Amino acid sequence: MPAVTAPPQPQPPAGSGRPGSSGSADGSGARRGPTRGAAVRRTALLLAAALLLAVSVLLSLALGARSIPPAQVWDVLVQGLVHGDAGAAGDKAAEVIWSLRLPRTVVGLLVGAGLGLAGTVMQGLTRNPIAEPGILGISQGASVGVVLAIAFAGVHTLAGYVWFAFLGSAVAGVAVYAIAVRGRGGATPVKLALAGAAVNALLVSVISGVLTTRAATLDEFRFWQIGSLAGRGLDVAGQIWPFLLAGLVLVLSVARGLDALALGEDVAKGLGQNVAAVRITGGLGATVLTGGAVAAAGPIAFVGLAVPHLARALVGTGHRWLLPMAALLGPVMLLVADVVGRLVLPPGEVPAGVMTALIGVPFLVTLVRRKAVAA
Repeated sequence: MPAVTAPPQPQPPAGSGRPGSSGSADGSGARRGPTRGAAVRRTALLLAAALLLAVSVLLSLALGARSIPPAQVWDVLVQGLVHGDAGAAGDKAAEVIWSLRLPRTVVGLLVGAGLGLAGTVMQGLTRNPIAEPGILGISQGASVGVVLAIAFAGVHTLAGYVWFAFLGSAVAGVAVYAIAVRGRGGATPVKLALAGAAVNALLVSVISGVLTTRAATLDEFRFWQIGSLAGRGLDVAGQIWPFLLAGLVLVLSVARGLDALALGEDVAKGLGQNVAAVRITGGLGATVLTGGAVAAAGPIAFVGLAVPHLARALVGTGHRWLLPMAALLGPVMLLVADVVGRLVLPPGEVPAGVMTALIGVPFLVTLVRRKAVAA
């Protein structure tokens, strides 16, 4: 009987990156090449987003009922920040920039970053492409806090609203998680969404009940509820930035866990991730970010929904890149919406919350249509 020999194995082409190939000294050149190229591309996109954010800040400072040339804006900022001179008495441009536009721009930066990060984490935790900060009842919780503060605590300033709004959002977030974690499977994405919807409905009823019995509260509450950067001062920014910083630290700490969770709970556990810890830490971070942002500017819609999708289209699904991109694009979207709102109906202005909704509704319709086609 003739001897049976194994068929010859095809040799890997040169540069294939397999061990022993000539692609690199350690056999990993083919893998490192694309990875390094992707990292360079994503870094360039982050730098471009940072540049776009700088342009948005300049537009926010320059445009409005009274337009100020960008060169003059730059001179005013240099005089104030570098030389400690905020402008001569009677300098209207300097007064407008330092007392009106710079505070609302700073608040817009903080709020936009907070909402963008919170929306990204919400979509990662729930694995739901239409999740946004309001899905866990956090925005409505802040609204309840403001309504109760106006109606029963006699609070009538934005600086006072912040604390009540933040407390309401925190209580709502904890309540949603406490409901979802009970029963079999713990706080699954579906249970979180259902618990958020139930708590949202309850909180809307509370708000409606208070407003129907106290008409004076409605007049004051509606200006906060619509969502705006107008009238926000640096005192408001000073109150919320520590919370936003704490939320940022929390969500960055679970970036790797969110990547694993996107593959499914069983795979995440197999990769050594504590799924419960990832959900608690990420949910707490998103709650803190949303609470601080909503407390400062009101329940601004669609920033937390649209920004994660835009960031994902640019840098992919890895949260190490996705979270920084969302933190840059969130303020860009909010500041641009605020600037457009100042220009469409001069000398008045359309609140930023209205403009983001006008931008966000077509985006949501397009997203739903794309998902339907993909299905």
